[in-house]
Parts: sequence; C-alpha cells; structure tokens
Amino acid sequence: MALPLYDNQPTRRAPLVTYFLIAANVVIFLLTPVASIGHHGEPPTQRTCEQATFLLKYGAVPKEMISNRQDPVPDDIYTVCHPKPYHKRPWFSALSSMFLHGGVAHILGNMVYLFIFGAATEDRLGRLRFLFFYLLVGYIAAYGFAITYPGSHTPLVGASGAIAGVLGSHLVLYPRSRTIALILSLIPFRLPSWALLAQFFVFQWFSLGGSQNQTAYVAHIYGFVAGMAVGLLVRRGDLARKSAALSWR
Repeated sequence: MALPLYDNQPTRRAPLVTYFLIAANVVIFLLTPVASIGHHGEPPTQRTCEQATFLLKYGAVPKEMISNRQDPVPDDIYTVCHPKPYHKRPWFSALSSMFLHGGVAHILGNMVYLFIFGAATEDRLGRLRFLFFYLLVGYIAAYGFAITYPGSHTPLVGASGAIAGVLGSHLVLYPRSRTIALILSLIPFRLPSWALLAQFFVFQWFSLGGSQNQTAYVAHIYGFVAGMAVGLLVRRGDLARKSAALSWR
C-alpha cells in the first residue's frame, strides 16, 4: 500500500473549504458514539446499541431515501436496544451521513485523500463552487446507492462518496499530475496520481468491513463518475473561454 503525502499540482490560494471539511468530519466523528469517547465505562451492549441507533438516525438508509419516509427500527435492534423514538428526514440523512464514519481507519483514510487531492480541485472551482460540488457528488453517491439497493435497511455512512467525486474530478482536470507517496509506509516514491486514486477504491473496499457493508462500494463509483462528469464540464468551459479570448485577439 502507498500513503499519499503530496500532490505536485500547484495552487494559488489556501484550500480553506477543504480544511473546513476535514475539521468538521474529525470533530463530528469524535462527538459521535462511534468514537466511544467518554463511553468506556459503559457495558458493551449499551455502547453497541447507542452506535446502532445513532447510525440509523443519521445514516442514509436506502429504503427510507427511496420512499422519503422513516421506517420503524429493525426488530433485531429494537428487541435488544429499545431505542427512544426519534424523527428523521430521509432526504437530510444523505447530508448528515457524509460527516459520519464507521471507525478510525475509515475517517483517516478519507481525510488523507481529501487533504491531498481536494486542494487542487478547490483552487480550480473556487471555494463556494467547490463546497457545492462536494455536497452535490455526495448526494449523487448516496442516492445512487439507494437506487441500486432500494430495499436495504443498512445505513450508509462516510464521506467516501463525496471524496470519490473529488478524486474523479482531479483525474479529469489534472490527468498528468504526480503524487509523492510512501511505499509500504517507508520508501518515498513519485507515482502518477491515477495510481493513488485506484488505491483509494481498494482501501475503501477493505476498510468497510463485512461483506454486507461492502455494497457501499457502489456509492463510491457513483461519486467518482459524477466527479469525472463535473471535471469534464469544467474543462470544456475552460477551453471555450480560451477559444473566445483568442478569437478577440
């Protein structure tokens, strides 16, 4: 495995939105029951119930998103946990799920890739457009997952769909960029960025855990393709502006 450290694509300004998104993801993760901070004295069953209920409430459940209606808590969780009633807006869960993660490895992997590859795309799009783009591809990834698995009750969580969109746009906008990475976490090496982007998918596949959760890999594909589509539109717009500028000379 290679750990990306630096992308050689120069930027003109600090990627403040990228920094904000990373900070928001980390802070929210630390405050959630998944991080288990402040919950070490609780019985394991209680901690598991808090995590399961929290992810059901704020995660993107495909069946709920398709019907736009909150479903009852699954019987296996209700029987063991007896959660308090809660109100959920399924369309909003596509947003909240982008800032939730299933564990330390999940969030660390996502934030490293966002930090390395988000800056150049933010610089190209501009800060506000980049934020809109990030949320848009995240929604596309979540609803693409829901359309593919409309009967699933498994909550989708993680920024992976949105970050996959960032990677897709980076591949299109900067196809020749190269990245400094640590091979086997020891040896620095310069690699084409596309090699690191491919590794992102491999890392996500294994970090998701059990085979039931690995269906979320589909969300990454939707996000990546959506990011590539936006990148192509941006490149086409840039070419059109350059052609117009040259025609006036």
